[in-house]
Amino acid sequence: MDRGNFNQTSQDGWVAFSQHYFVTAWVPQPGQTNTFQTRRVNNEYIAGFLAPAFELAPGDSTEVSATLFVGPKDQEQLEATAPNLKLTVDYGWLWWIAYPLYWLLTFIHSFVGNWGLAIIGITIVVKAALFQLNAKAFRSMAKMRKFGPEMMRMKELYGDDRQKMSQEMMKLYKKEKINPLGGCLPILAQMPVFIALYWVLMESVELRHAPFFWYIQDLSVMDPYFILPILMGVTMFLQQKLNPTPPDPMQAKIMKMLPIVFTFFFLWFPAGLVLYWLVNNILSIAQQWYITRQIENEDKKKEAS
Repeated sequence: MDRGNFNQTSQDGWVAFSQHYFVTAWVPQPGQTNTFQTRRVNNEYIAGFLAPAFELAPGDSTEVSATLFVGPKDQEQLEATAPNLKLTVDYGWLWWIAYPLYWLLTFIHSFVGNWGLAIIGITIVVKAALFQLNAKAFRSMAKMRKFGPEMMRMKELYGDDRQKMSQEMMKLYKKEKINPLGGCLPILAQMPVFIALYWVLMESVELRHAPFFWYIQDLSVMDPYFILPILMGVTMFLQQKLNPTPPDPMQAKIMKMLPIVFTFFFLWFPAGLVLYWLVNNILSIAQQWYITRQIENEDKKKEAS
């Protein structure tokens, strides 16, 4: 609106102002063609519509109406008010993943009756659905961790000869059937799901003033005592301990700093979002520990045979 006024004629439709959890919308009578407009007057932003003109003879009467919606972004209410008005809940370009996740979140809540438990439930369901994809990544990282000492030995042996180092590393990967990208690709493949779930939790008005347990009485605001962010940082640190140490010293230092940096950022995140990341980290640690034990048991059987 600062760049220029909007002016467009359309059949049906609506015009709205959105403010995170709330929306104000004018919805004209269905079936008529209206001109939707915006303008800025001084520091006031105005949006509305012009209905079709009509003539009224002396003594006659008619009725003109429109619907004004002012309230929270409850998607059922929005859809009942006007077609596609629920699009004011902005999930971004991953909306096609976010809408099924929102449905699943509300479905779980209908059983557990607590939005915090619903967040835990949907995190478990998503994690279970991506179990095999995660398993491939964790198996690859476990193998990289297993041969970490051998990689460090080669680095000391070949020093600054990067070409020779790369050749020997590729021989090791080929011999032990290690895919250096095996830990990254599965994680990248599932990132859209976790980003979409992030936006679902960020945009859902249902979390506003929704209590969890104990001192957390509003999942849409930050944890007042920072307990959840600190626990999230601790689980992130533990998860790093299960991953192979990067061969590059600078990269290793950066990775060590990440739990501290993320904890700092998450201090002001809504408690519902931090709860989601905390549960996700705990499940990842459990799965990674289980897969690492599996690989160790497989190696013991090979040695015994």
